[in-house]
Amino acid sequence: MAKDEKSLLYKLKPLVDRMPMVKKPDGHVHFKHKIMYTILILLIYFVMTNIVIYGLDAERTLDLFEQFRAIFAGESGSFVHLGITPIVNASIMMQLFQGAEIINLDMKDDEDKALYQNTQKFLVIIMILVQAIPQAFGYLHPSTTLVSNIDGVFAGQGMMLARVIIVSQIAIGGYFLFLMDEVVTKWGIGSGISLFIVAGVAQGIFTGTFNWMPAPGAEQAIPSGAIPKTIHILQNSTSAEIARGGFERILLEPPNPLFGLITTILIFLIIAYVESSRIELPLSHGRARGARGRYPIKLIYTSVMPVILVAALMANINLFAMLFYTNPTFQSFPLLGGQWWLGVFPPGTTEPVAGGAWYLSNINGLHEWLLPLMSDSYAAQFSQHVPWTYTNAQIIARVVVHFTFMTVACLLFANFWVKTTNMDAESVAEQIQDSGMQIPGFRRDPRVLKRVLERYIPTITSFSGIFMGALAAGSNMLGSVGNATGTSIFLAVSILVQLYEQIGKEQMMEMHPVLRDFFGSQ
Repeated sequence: MAKDEKSLLYKLKPLVDRMPMVKKPDGHVHFKHKIMYTILILLIYFVMTNIVIYGLDAERTLDLFEQFRAIFAGESGSFVHLGITPIVNASIMMQLFQGAEIINLDMKDDEDKALYQNTQKFLVIIMILVQAIPQAFGYLHPSTTLVSNIDGVFAGQGMMLARVIIVSQIAIGGYFLFLMDEVVTKWGIGSGISLFIVAGVAQGIFTGTFNWMPAPGAEQAIPSGAIPKTIHILQNSTSAEIARGGFERILLEPPNPLFGLITTILIFLIIAYVESSRIELPLSHGRARGARGRYPIKLIYTSVMPVILVAALMANINLFAMLFYTNPTFQSFPLLGGQWWLGVFPPGTTEPVAGGAWYLSNINGLHEWLLPLMSDSYAAQFSQHVPWTYTNAQIIARVVVHFTFMTVACLLFANFWVKTTNMDAESVAEQIQDSGMQIPGFRRDPRVLKRVLERYIPTITSFSGIFMGALAAGSNMLGSVGNATGTSIFLAVSILVQLYEQIGKEQMMEMHPVLRDFFGSQ
């Protein structure tokens, strides 16, 4: 990009360059220090999930991200109430602007790339406020004690100042989580976003599998964990009761049916296998004879970020659909306010039961689609659960819409992600060229490398996007244990496999420092 065609974002450069951020290490960070920083941040994260927002009335609080909580980490009503959603939303906006060539930045130029990253950090702050402020009006209720105490000092201002206090705590926690992500990225192993997702999903799976406490509001004292529930039903049921419906309750009845545990294990095995599938291009060093290597192009080429971005998009659609349907301020908007076709939300719930938001929302298990289609009794039970009645055509339409949306959106975000992270054929060719490597039998020229890589990277990028979207949607529809959705389990397993590979790479670079230049590490 020519210097006289610089992006309009350069007008923000004096502001974004002064934002607080984590300093990059001046030199190489030893492997054991990276492990130490990663574990330390993980411990701080768990501590923050247990710090309750001061002045919040927990009994009246609604979690707008309840059905996406496992993916976006964090804990409802805690300092990290927003989780990683502001970070992901800022990334979505920057990718869309970059993909549509609105911001006109060359990601191969160091100055442009730095501006892109700093602007994204600025957007994180904006997204924290955009998401925190509406929740304080109708969903995160201040306690009456806090309001009355403030009224005693500032007459008539108790409710407004109490909301400011709650929003301030959420904003501080959200930005602190963002800084923690930067610490892991620059000083640790992997990324903070991935680390927090794995932590939340692992906690949910463990609880859903082994929890011996009854589910909240359950009529019978039956453990809610898949394994304790199975043991309890088998021990406290006669042979006739088990034959009439006991096995059905064990396998299919929520919460945490045994089929969900089987699905969780199956997803784990599939993702572990797919993550190890790759195409390896042979490489040889242009100057050192006999020095050979391979450049792996993984089947899941774009990592898990497209799925995270799509989940964030769905969460935002659900959030604003609920605001327009239930919030008194948003209900006054013309054309959108209070419209059923955007989404219908019964009082006291955050999950849609009809409208566009319902068709796009996660399908969490067989009991939400397959069982109602197969049996009228299951359809009646599901209608009592959601308080809504669905026809078979509506259920089938929801499955098709959800599956199609996940697949197409992951495809689009996969292509955006490759372009904005220098993973396209041209960028990879330049990286191989700069490392001194070349493909045997081809001239050492980045243009030649680019033509070879274009045979693989665009196709694999599109395939990985479609495959990830289809697998994430399918995982949701099969169900899982705990609050973890099929998508969150898919993400967690992929992240763990990549973290394992990253640890191996770090150990290899520790033993052979010359490899740091090839991998682009310090």
